[in-house]
Amino acid sequence: MRYDIILAGVGGQGVLSVASLVAAGALRGGYHVKQSEVHGMAQRGGSVLAHLRMGSRPVHSDIVPVGGADLVLGMEPIEALRHLPYLSAGGAIVTAVEPVRNMASYPDLEGILGKLRSLPKAFLVDAGDLARRAGSPKTVNVVMVGAASHLLPIFPGRLEETIREAFAAKGEETVEMNLRAFRLGREAVEPARAQGPRA
Repeated sequence: MRYDIILAGVGGQGVLSVASLVAAGALRGGYHVKQSEVHGMAQRGGSVLAHLRMGSRPVHSDIVPVGGADLVLGMEPIEALRHLPYLSAGGAIVTAVEPVRNMASYPDLEGILGKLRSLPKAFLVDAGDLARRAGSPKTVNVVMVGAASHLLPIFPGRLEETIREAFAAKGEETVEMNLRAFRLGREAVEPARAQGPRA
């Protein structure tokens, strides 16, 4: 088994935190994992891209080839659209719908969302709203892990264990808030369209 993910967003959105959570969940599932990241401008608002590869056998390269991603996970709609060339023919895209307006003239949002919705296996999530419902806008990255969880080859319980461990030092209230965020994200995606094998 091999599963390749492209995670795309902008600085300050927690793209690398999402990659780390998913990678840790994959390791709990017994997978071999390789991860790499590419930073645009170092400051907040610059493009951030992470490659995450997992498999039942050792993974030798940490770079997902163009056209090779099983999943493109977008933290921001224009970044999701920009990285569509990575998506494989049967791959899925999960993206947040709320834009980060980090440029003088942000392209037409409805046009971007329309292009994303037209894809055969696209899941658009109002992650900002779900994060606020979970208890903090800062949980948006964990919402996105939840939204992608139906597609990941990892049992959701392993991801919840990973979240619990990642936030344990911040106290039980923070742990529970992030678990809420994960579950709200998970509920936002229709499982019948997204189910995959798990470990």
